[in-house]
Amino acid sequence: MPKLWGSYPAPLRGALSLLVVFFNTVFWSSLLFLIALLKAVIPVPGWRVFWGRVANDVAQRWVGVNSVGLDLTKDIRWDVRGLEGLKRDRWYLLVSNHQTMVDIVVLQKVFHRKVPFLKFFLKQELFWVPVMGLAWWALDYPFMERSSSARKDLDTARRACEKFKLSPVTVMNFVEGTRFTPAKHQEQSSPYEHLLKPKVGGIAVTLGAMGDLMDKVLDVTIVYPLGVMGLWPFLCAKSVDVIVHVRQIPVTGELQGDFFSDRELRRRFVDWLNGLWDEKDRLIGELRERSGAGMEG
Repeated sequence: MPKLWGSYPAPLRGALSLLVVFFNTVFWSSLLFLIALLKAVIPVPGWRVFWGRVANDVAQRWVGVNSVGLDLTKDIRWDVRGLEGLKRDRWYLLVSNHQTMVDIVVLQKVFHRKVPFLKFFLKQELFWVPVMGLAWWALDYPFMERSSSARKDLDTARRACEKFKLSPVTVMNFVEGTRFTPAKHQEQSSPYEHLLKPKVGGIAVTLGAMGDLMDKVLDVTIVYPLGVMGLWPFLCAKSVDVIVHVRQIPVTGELQGDFFSDRELRRRFVDWLNGLWDEKDRLIGELRERSGAGMEG
């Protein structure tokens, strides 16, 4: 199928794509603001749950339009595996490697209407991002205030998880805590070839607070065979290759409990996550070699 703007110069193609995303975001965010006001006017739990579900459906439509825009404007060659059996009425914890802002676009596209809407913890400063900050607030995204106490931060995360219990959700966590770059990799002296060190606290608290609801951990590995690109180069690009591998891991009682007071649980959880990251690091190497990528970061 002919792609819109396929023959246009890359900067013009990127600008037009950005305009479509902007107006799509403004339109659906306006509806989210109205829903947020309706939720706030009557602070009754059932009322708030109902409008929260409506807000999630509006957000799914926003993602859907963005996804259609990708299909119409870019030749994206997808290699996606591991989505079998996923359901929209379950709770999931999604963990992924993180290389670029494009990762979020990829995850939203791949999991659109296959699992509940993706939500993640945000730094408090992001509330002030124009349009999107209020939209995230309307969708009950938890805003985290970074403090000097890791215990206090994770207690805040535990309280935020209570909102996620009200209706099915996919809690997304970039376990490395930041995007991979060669400089960060070297600064950390990371033991992994393609990954930064994983941070255990956030997902441990999520499973501790919601483990009885969580159906599976979705271990997602993203690889860009033609090279990692930022959001603007991605919008300008005519064609992109994306590999997404998903491993579905059942949630067991061995990973649930009080991460702070149970020393044996902490040891078990750290060993489990490090093992997960060992496997992911090997998989990234195999996928890059198989696709002839061989790029770094």
